[in-house]
Amino acid sequence: MEAPHNSPAAEPAGDTAHGTASGIARDTAHDTVAVTLAVESPEQMQALGRRISGVLRPGDLVMLSGELGAGKTTLTRGLGEGLGVRGAVTSPTFVIARVHPPLGQGPALVHVDAYRLGGGLDEMEDLDLDVSLPDSVVVVEWGDGKVEELSDDRLQVLIDRAVGDTDDERRDVTLLGVGTRWAGLRAESWAPWDVAGA
Repeated sequence: MEAPHNSPAAEPAGDTAHGTASGIARDTAHDTVAVTLAVESPEQMQALGRRISGVLRPGDLVMLSGELGAGKTTLTRGLGEGLGVRGAVTSPTFVIARVHPPLGQGPALVHVDAYRLGGGLDEMEDLDLDVSLPDSVVVVEWGDGKVEELSDDRLQVLIDRAVGDTDDERRDVTLLGVGTRWAGLRAESWAPWDVAGA
């Protein structure tokens, strides 16, 4: 049984409504639950990453999906800050994966960009993610169809942004919890979420 402080359901709502949770959906047939949040700026995206880091623990798999420029690396930067890891979190596109060791007692952050990897889990096996996963938080950008077999439990973060010629910074971020690990994910845990205190 997981500790209450590591459960998304146990996270208190923030005092100031800088971001908003706009909905929740549960798919009991597939053991998933989803919360959708409105994020208005890169600063809020990074703050959301810090907030999410508060519910992560070693062994968690986080999958990030979204268009180029949606904010996946910005969110991961916030995760790294919240987890207290060493090194600047930048896009690992050209190195495929970066390991950020913890500065304290927390887990390492393994940040993977699977954009250039065409195969599924077979190609990902070269990265030894299954070895890293039990002791780390593994964050995979562009991992859909490639890393789901690593864990029955995962947090999928779907980032939607306006496409085309626009400078709109608003993003709709859906947190999709898959498996029993994320069964406590609920809208009340995130809304209103406090950007300043995240």
